Amino acid sequence: MKLLNRYLIRQLAVMTVYALLALLALYSFFDIISEIGDVGEGSYTGWKMMQYVLMQMPAHAYELMPLAVLIGGLIALSQLAAGSELTVMKTSGMSTQKLIAVLLQFGLIFAVATALLGEWLAPSLSQRAENLKAGALSGKISTGSQGLWLKEGNAIINVREMLPDHTLLGIKAWRHNEALQLVEAVAAESATIDADSNWHLQNVHSSRLSGLQQRDGQMDVDLVQTEFDKEKQWDIGLQRNLLDVLLVDPEQMSVSALTTYIRHLQDNNQQTRQYEIAWWRKLMYPVAAMIMALVALAFTPQSTRHGNMGLKLFFGICLGLAFHFAGRLFGFTSQLYGVPPVVAALLPTLLFGLLGVYLIRRQEKR
Repeated sequence: MKLLNRYLIRQLAVMTVYALLALLALYSFFDIISEIGDVGEGSYTGWKMMQYVLMQMPAHAYELMPLAVLIGGLIALSQLAAGSELTVMKTSGMSTQKLIAVLLQFGLIFAVATALLGEWLAPSLSQRAENLKAGALSGKISTGSQGLWLKEGNAIINVREMLPDHTLLGIKAWRHNEALQLVEAVAAESATIDADSNWHLQNVHSSRLSGLQQRDGQMDVDLVQTEFDKEKQWDIGLQRNLLDVLLVDPEQMSVSALTTYIRHLQDNNQQTRQYEIAWWRKLMYPVAAMIMALVALAFTPQSTRHGNMGLKLFFGICLGLAFHFAGRLFGFTSQLYGVPPVVAALLPTLLFGLLGVYLIRRQEKR
């Protein structure tokens, strides 16, 4: 029986990977169509556009994984049913309960893959993709291991990260004169930017150099002035939209990043509902892969007629798309009517899981 289980899981997994690759190819095509208009601006070349599209693929894979599991499961089980293999398996002793257990194992594999994509790979590469594109289009920014680097006038600025409310964290700046000599270094804990592009820094440490002279090929400094300001306004003239590449949508943030930001909002007595919904959805989304495996069994045609098979496959795919949009709908409903975030995240998965179990039981009674 273990050999039969491995055979089923392998067939299901292969078809799921094929379905995922097909969906990724379709999404990547749409991304290319969307990005082609920006090619040629600044240093945004066709190669950089392809890099941008490739780095967005893990995020698309994360979003599409449950749908791919559903489509791959439907195709694999339909092929097994068409070849009478499912019938042979059942007559040889594989009950519906055992078949469901195998499908849950198959779904668990892709649930783990979904969790890994959503927690590590997708958020990191999506951020790099946005940084790459913004840097190529504007020519004023670049990225490194320490965050975002910007050049504006005689200042070089480093921003470690930006919170979803546009608060900047970990700001460092260096000013130089016309002779490219360092004249000031600034470090701030955080900052906000107003509509006039003025930076409002908090907890600012500044160091100014004066009396710069070139002696024997070395730089001499007569005086270093240091000061600390609780708050300080900095008129840098840097447009706010250039920093939006640091801004991450809640749906693209990892669970750990969402947890940190929710605590930040709670400490500052701010609304957290939107991010709590995203947090719970992140926890529940991998489970959707297992639920879609059950739905695939529920929509597997018992007849070998091709028309019936195609119709079942069509309805199964429509159901997968409905699940995708239902999650977003329940998220908006939670914000509008005050539904607890855990309920808004859990309800779509629970409803589709119950629907899958009901359809399987109904199918068995026939």
